[in-house]
Amino acid sequence: MLYGKYDFHCEFGTEAVLPRYKGSTFRGVFGLALKRVVCALKRQDCKDCILKKRCVYARIFESVDPVLLPDGRVIHSPLRPFVIEPPPTETRRFPPGAHFDFSLLLFGETNHNLPYFIYAFDRMGKTGIGSPVSGKRGRFSLKTVSSRNHVIFSHESQQLDMENAFVDMDIGEARQTHDVSRVKITLETPLRFKRDNRLSADLPFPVFTRIMLRRANMLFHCHAQGPPPMDYPGLLDRAGDVVISRSSLRWFDWLRYSGRQAKEMRMGGVIGNIVYEGNLTEYMPLMDFCKKVHLGKQTAFGLGKFGVEVLGRPLP
Repeated sequence: MLYGKYDFHCEFGTEAVLPRYKGSTFRGVFGLALKRVVCALKRQDCKDCILKKRCVYARIFESVDPVLLPDGRVIHSPLRPFVIEPPPTETRRFPPGAHFDFSLLLFGETNHNLPYFIYAFDRMGKTGIGSPVSGKRGRFSLKTVSSRNHVIFSHESQQLDMENAFVDMDIGEARQTHDVSRVKITLETPLRFKRDNRLSADLPFPVFTRIMLRRANMLFHCHAQGPPPMDYPGLLDRAGDVVISRSSLRWFDWLRYSGRQAKEMRMGGVIGNIVYEGNLTEYMPLMDFCKKVHLGKQTAFGLGKFGVEVLGRPLP
């Protein structure tokens, strides 16, 4: 699966007031900016537009075509091919001249549409984001975009160098030189998932494994050449032998306003740390993949970001 992580470096030109969690703000304004950038027929709804199958906005936000799986099942709402990782700060007020960074993750062929994304974020800065201050939203300038430790776009040059900007990523074999028996998972942004058809704050390892497998399977189905070759039943079965040795998980609730639905929506999820103990070596490639693409629901807002730390103590 083609994968790109693009780091946007920006500077506020006017005062800005943003919410504590900024994923909703960035995702909402970005969608509007992208539509303004690419839409050729301004007054038509996407579902009735003759250009919808070729339109960058419609393909990304409107889920034009369902995905047919090899077993005959149909994915009617394909996974969004992007994640916006908002600025990792709870600071709400930014003075003029303040710098801030955020990242954009792109999956599959959507990487080739990066120029549209950059232009949309540039337009977004001119429109402004956040709550109005003296009647105006916070405006910012896009300074540079970096990928894989190289600047690929700058405001000064207005040139984009996409050579080696993204990679072809898969879920490889375990590369550890010794068995991994203890792992700490840090949920950096809220993880939203359903268990028994209800949102849950409990995360036993079989549930965590199922969430990872579902994310990987769906991403490869929607944005690559089919699911990766993994022992799905075996991984789920052996996950039952892994136990929780320590947990400080807690529920984090936040609200976002949906312009499309014209109402506030709760978007809470689980954050904090959890330590798993057991035979974990074979799960490391899956964890390494999933920590790069986020997990759970509403990942486009930046939810489901997590880190992995191997704690050592090889199995006896």
